[in-house]
Amino acid sequence: MRLLDALKDKEKRLFDAIGRTGSLIVAYSGGVDSAYLAHAAHCVLGEATLAVTAKSASYPRSHCEMAERVAREFGFRHRVVETREIQNPEYAANPVNRCYFCKTELFDTLEGLRSELGIEAVAYGVNADDLSDFRPGHQAAEEHRVLAPLLDAGLSKAEIRALSREAGLPTAGIPASACLSSRIPYGMEVTPEKLGQIDRGEDALRALGFRQVRVRHHGELARVEVAAPELARALAPEMAARISAALKAAGFRWVSLDLDGYRTGSLNEVLEIQPPAPAR
Repeated sequence: MRLLDALKDKEKRLFDAIGRTGSLIVAYSGGVDSAYLAHAAHCVLGEATLAVTAKSASYPRSHCEMAERVAREFGFRHRVVETREIQNPEYAANPVNRCYFCKTELFDTLEGLRSELGIEAVAYGVNADDLSDFRPGHQAAEEHRVLAPLLDAGLSKAEIRALSREAGLPTAGIPASACLSSRIPYGMEVTPEKLGQIDRGEDALRALGFRQVRVRHHGELARVEVAAPELARALAPEMAARISAALKAAGFRWVSLDLDGYRTGSLNEVLEIQPPAPAR
């Protein structure tokens, strides 16, 4: 089925905006948005596009594998760099604006690479839906003059998925995700050990056949969220025992299953007001 003309108009605006950059670094995590943005930039600019994946303790291994696979299959120029946001005490303390410090580290790194390679601009994959949630990382992007082509074109997550399907990208139907640090409640320290537990736990749940999962880290307790359609399967006694064993093998002492199921930004539910911008 052909996409609606309105969606094709948005795609054309996106392509035109990318073309005006001349050359572009795309912050490329391998998720739905960044994969489509990297594909679009590659379609428009070819070898003048560089998709850059930032690898750190908070980046899930499964995401890295997806990023490498898509770049290889679709012929993106691709580079992996290391970021060290976890070494920043302001990030590790896990304040409500933790993402600000993460994105600041990312965009500092990409700006250095952009300058070194003589590339015109840096872009990232924020979309029109993202600003409805608490997004301190967007402030860091604005401070670094990072382009937001998907947002500027007015593309929603559903529209990006539709365009991704048309392009044949394997990311079109993958669940939404975020960095591993987003599984740790605000105010609890982010450490490589905790992030490793979360990554191992979520890998184990996917190996059990669950598609949309989160392992929320509450010290020795793992609070497991699965998507509502998968909740009945998770609650079956035999499967519940397997989930418990898998999470204990990942390093947790106790395991609970959240009866409200998976929802994005569940740790943001404790926020009543948006915090002020950090001083620089």
